[in-house]
Amino acid sequence: MIKSFATRIIAWQKRHGRHELPWQDTRDAYAIWVSEIMLQQTQVTAVIPYYRRFLQSFPDIHTLAAASQDEVLAHWSGLGYYSRARNLHQAAQNMERDHGGKFPADYAQVLALPGIGRSTAAAICVFAFSTRRAILDGNVKRVLARYFGIEGYPGDKRVEDDLWGRAEALLPKRNIETYTQGLMDLGASVCARRRPHCGACPLNEDCVAHRRGLTDRLPATKLKKVLPHKTTVMLVLQRAGEVLLEKRPATGIWGGLWSFPEMAPGENAEVICVQRFGARVIALQVMPVLEHGFTHFHLSITPQRLRVTALAPRAGEPGHIWLPLAEARTAAIPTPVRRILCDL
Repeated sequence: MIKSFATRIIAWQKRHGRHELPWQDTRDAYAIWVSEIMLQQTQVTAVIPYYRRFLQSFPDIHTLAAASQDEVLAHWSGLGYYSRARNLHQAAQNMERDHGGKFPADYAQVLALPGIGRSTAAAICVFAFSTRRAILDGNVKRVLARYFGIEGYPGDKRVEDDLWGRAEALLPKRNIETYTQGLMDLGASVCARRRPHCGACPLNEDCVAHRRGLTDRLPATKLKKVLPHKTTVMLVLQRAGEVLLEKRPATGIWGGLWSFPEMAPGENAEVICVQRFGARVIALQVMPVLEHGFTHFHLSITPQRLRVTALAPRAGEPGHIWLPLAEARTAAIPTPVRRILCDL
């Protein structure tokens, strides 16, 4: 007789699952929340050093809420998907205001916080409060789609609703933390997207995809679209060992981060520098074009180095700052800007 789905997951996790991640073995909802947000669309190995540095600087809700957005984004710089950091900061301020600086234990209140969806709220409540809730992240979708032989792309509402119903029906009455961690671990290490290790899977006896040889087809992938290609020129103004950085709008790509001023290809850099910054410049050597991919488009960046020869005195403009190179490299900047700064 085949043991239940949950029983097998729990037993497997105890023997083969991950047990030494820095956010495990804690009931601190704040620490669990930070880890869950960082793990959205980011691999564990990339998250760990960021997580440790973040908690060292912002050990609780109060310190995070009191920090400036620049401080928070600087700690997130390089991790990508910066709306996560802005939402994290806003959520901490909301909890400081609405919950006395404490993380709410109620699932609906957790779900209402900025940047937290259904699965993330469930994971936080499971690991922090032992709440019996189903999760459905990308790894779990893959495990369930293969196990039940569910056709279709998991991001489609019909398929996702089906997966949510099955995830909720499978919940064990006990050991919800071990079960939830086991599902995550199984999807990450055994039921991998490519070349799954079906021989090591505790579910292989009755997994539809394994029995029918469908693991390479399930779950179905989203039809790829040809991403639009955009180009920009970043103006790298240098003066006495300093560079000029510009605050990006709060929304959009790299929202709230510091970056180099930009212009469209073909525009005159010397004219723009005089008009926008009161700076007379001469062009230096051309730097290599940087290619950077986003979810919805591809960006080619041409860094244009410019040496400032004269700077008209003017009141400091909000949203612009001159920083020494070493300080600029540690500011809240996107990855391509850091790459350019490291080449100067």
